[in-house]
Amino acid sequence: MTTYFTNKTFAFIRELARNNDRDWFKARKDRFETDVREPALDFIEDFGKELKKVSKHFNADPRPVGGSLFRIQRDTRFSKDKTPYKTHVGIHFRHFATREDVHAPGFYLHLEPAGASFAGVGLWQPETKNAYAIRAKIDDEATRWKRATRSASFAGTYTLEGDALVRPPKGYDEDHPLIEDLKRKDFLATTKLKQSEITDPDFIRTYAKTVRTAGPFMKFLCEAVGVPY
Repeated sequence: MTTYFTNKTFAFIRELARNNDRDWFKARKDRFETDVREPALDFIEDFGKELKKVSKHFNADPRPVGGSLFRIQRDTRFSKDKTPYKTHVGIHFRHFATREDVHAPGFYLHLEPAGASFAGVGLWQPETKNAYAIRAKIDDEATRWKRATRSASFAGTYTLEGDALVRPPKGYDEDHPLIEDLKRKDFLATTKLKQSEITDPDFIRTYAKTVRTAGPFMKFLCEAVGVPY
């Protein structure tokens, strides 16, 4: 067992939130590398072995730039918030189909102090044709969708989240038994993670179990948008 993230990881992020400027960050770049970036890249590389056991179609990419680890720098070009750094660590295990600019379901790990860490699965803001493809599959395979989202293992771990339409989507009635699912614009689920879980030497196995639990949900979404699981 290996400890990747430690209390120092969260301490740095917490301090960054209080001192979100370039001079402060530059003076502590070594801490960022040692306590945040390097552990995250090591985790990504080692989790790749676990991810292949779940599906060979998702990528754990440990490259420092352009891989599974999101940049700590914020894109402030179109934001009123000009603080330069994110105050969390984001890791995304993307579907290989995204290399062809396909918007496919993925696995996401979010590390943030104050109880704000979580694991996420699914598809955020799919383009209209994919959203309707998912809705059509929910309508056609209602029993399977309910198994994927209401089973004791999934519902006991994850909560379905995201934005939804105010009115039923075109082609569906308000009295449809799964109308709330059909209204979804995001097909996401998240589960909260405790800091003590993340800093535990067994976290890679804990996270792997969380990912496996989402298998039926992810397979359903992948099939709906036409990518393998």
